[in-house]
Formats: sequence, structure tokens, C-alpha cells
Amino acid sequence: MLWLVATGFFMQTLDTTIVNTALPSMARSLGESPLRMQSVVIAYSLTMAIVIPASGWLADRFGTRQIFATAIALFVLGSIGCASSQTLVQLASSRVVQGVGGAMLLPVGRLAVLRTFPPEDYVRALSFVAIPGLVGPLIGPTLGGWLVEVSSWHWIFLINVPVGIAGCIATWFAMPDARSEVKRFDAKGYVLLAVGMAGFSLSLENIAAHGLNHAAVLVLLIVSLASFVAYGLHATRAPAPIFPLSLFRIHTYSVGLLGNLFARIGSGAMPYLIPLLLQVSLDYTPMQAGLIMLPAAAAGMATKRAVPMLITRFGYRNVLIVNTILVGAAMASFALISSEQPTWLRIAQVAFFGAVNSLQFSAMNTLTLKDLAGAGASSGNSLFSMVQMLAMSLGVTVAGALLAAFGAMSASGRGSLPVFHETFVSVGLITCASSWIFAQLAREVRRGRHDGEAGEM
Repeated sequence: MLWLVATGFFMQTLDTTIVNTALPSMARSLGESPLRMQSVVIAYSLTMAIVIPASGWLADRFGTRQIFATAIALFVLGSIGCASSQTLVQLASSRVVQGVGGAMLLPVGRLAVLRTFPPEDYVRALSFVAIPGLVGPLIGPTLGGWLVEVSSWHWIFLINVPVGIAGCIATWFAMPDARSEVKRFDAKGYVLLAVGMAGFSLSLENIAAHGLNHAAVLVLLIVSLASFVAYGLHATRAPAPIFPLSLFRIHTYSVGLLGNLFARIGSGAMPYLIPLLLQVSLDYTPMQAGLIMLPAAAAGMATKRAVPMLITRFGYRNVLIVNTILVGAAMASFALISSEQPTWLRIAQVAFFGAVNSLQFSAMNTLTLKDLAGAGASSGNSLFSMVQMLAMSLGVTVAGALLAAFGAMSASGRGSLPVFHETFVSVGLITCASSWIFAQLAREVRRGRHDGEAGEM
């Protein structure tokens, strides 16, 4: 069962990053501009953000075996649809189906592990499951680039098919059909949140696609904000809201959650922007663009052990304020990239970003979850997972909108490189501004009285 859950987690995390290096090839095949392909990434991550809150209730209602098998089946069907797509709309629609399946793989698999193993084995079992999830983003960009060069972009989706079919078969033999008492699902609250997330993301997407004056932007933005406000009012009087507002009474959780939302916008944009920059403006091949991302992953893994020591020595507040500014500065530094820049300096630049970005994830995640316990642990963790995926979607959406805006303002014949430079500076400034959120941490947390174990996702 552990191998089955780990494989599902690997498939989910791999497909979050594998498409990034293939976007220019997809654009040429579909007759689209490479700078307008962000919907392929957004459709997947936004769908995951929307579906994740319902995954636990579905597993309780229908059983972990049926939902896990359904998740794999949807993931495979979405992959086949992506590979057979002839237009960008078809590709984005298939990514939605893929995202529905991917959203249920990890939460339902983790739930099955917790209901199968005794408490003393939880840590070892969940650590085993998490390892492939770290490997997926590590090899995703390089594998995507390699598949594009040796065959075509269609194979980045078709490789999921045999693995998924084997996973569906294995699920019926290895996955226990664990169920639990089904509580009433907060359907109204769920719909309000889903409409709010989709409307806000799509309003930014309309900026990228149609420009700042498009009327749909204003309509979608107002609808999304009204939905979020309506959910807040609903949660104050609903007997069992999907995410109780009492979670925000936990100081470290509220600061960590909001910090994750805004700081991850820049972090979500970078895996989309860097391979695109290298291929569109610097004539890298897909394989070369994927390989240039490896130093970021390697440096990120190397810095993980330093996180608990830094937090113990300097406290959460100081670490997060300083490191958030470093992450933003690292993003803005990509505005210095040019065709004359030596390769070794480019690799060092990517590695530095990977190191500080990994430290940021680990510190933010530990802060968010360190005081979350008791009855609110399940809903709090689910909300946290949703916010992570939403921020990733918003990152790509913001990056696409900035590229479109700066591209529209740029002089003809200027080329795409200055447009990327201006986008990197803007994303870096957004990230630096999120350090203000971490500056609101209370004094006792600033002094680092609470130690924590760092986590990635």
C-alpha cells in the first residue's frame, strides 16, 4: 500500500512541473504564443486547490479504495485527453480532469496510511510516502525537456497511462477500503470558496488574455470577492463549516497561512518563467532548459538541514523576514540575465534561488503547522494544502498577466528579453512585500521559543 500511495504522490507532483519545459513546443504544435500558455499550468493547480477540500469527505463517504481508484482513473483519462488535444482549450480542459484526479491522490492516500498503521509507525510510513513527492519536482523539468527532444510533448502525458492502469489494478488488491463516520458536508461553504478561488484566478487570467480594459475582469473580480465575504459570514453561523474561522485565532497558523499565500505567488511563478525565458529569449533546447533547473532542486535539498538550526538560533520572525527578502532579491536578479552572461554564473544564480526558496518553504510550513492540533488539525491541514495549490495557480496567473502587460507596453522590435526582465523584477517585489506579513509575528514567536521540524510541501 505504501508503494501505491507513494507512486500516486509521485505522479501528482511530477505533473505539476513536467509541463513547464514543454510549453514552447506545445505552443508551436497548437499554433499559440509561448507567452500565452499559462492556462495549461493554471488549469491543473487551480483545479487541485478547488477539489482538495472535498477529498477527505469523499473518502469517508465512499471509502479510500474507491476514491483512490477513481482518482487514478481520472488522472489517466485527463492524461490521454491532454495527449490527444488539438487546441489550447482542449488541452486546458483535459488538465482540469487531470487536476481532479491529482487533487485526491495525496489526501486520500495519506488518510489510508493513517487509518492502517498504528500511531507509532505514522512518521516512518508518511516519510516513505513523501520521498517520491520530492523526487517528482526534482526530475520533472529535465524529464519533460528530454521527452520533447527525443519524441514529442505528447509523451509527457502518455507516460502516465501505463503507470495509472497498473495503479488502478493494484488499488483493488493493496488499498484497504477504510471508511469513517460521515458528517454533513458544508456544500454551501464549499461552493462559495470554489467560486471565489476560480473567479479571482480567472479575472487575473483575463488580464493576461485580453488586457486591463476587458469587462470580464471587473465582473469576475467582484464575484470572487463577494464569494469570499459570503463564506466568511456563512462560517460564523454554520454549525460545521468546511473551514472554521476559529482556525485564525491560532496566531502562528494565521500568519503562516497568509504568508504562504503571498510568498508562494513568486515561488509559483519561477518554475514557469525560467524555462520559458531560456527557450524563448536565449534559444535553449527543452533539455537544456530542464537541466538548468537541477541546481535549484539540488541546492534546495542541501539546505534543508540548516532550517531547524536557523530557527532555533534566530527565531521564526527574523528568519522569515530576512529570507523572504532574499528570495525576492534572487527572483529580481534574473533581470540581469543576458546572452553574454557566462553559464557558470547562471547556474550559481539558479542554485542560490533554489537554496533560499527551499528554506522559505520549510520555515513557512513549520510555522503554519506547529501549533495546529486537536479538532482543528484536519480542517486546518486541508485549508493549508488548498492555499498552497491556490498560490501556485496565482503565481503562474500573475506571471502570465505581467508578461502580457509588459509585452503590450514594449516597443516593437525590442524583443522578449526586456519583457522577462521587467516581469522578474515585479515578481521579486511582490515576494519582498510579503515579508511584512511575517513581521506581524508575536514577540514570543520572534524569540524562537518553539522549535519545529522543517517540511517541504
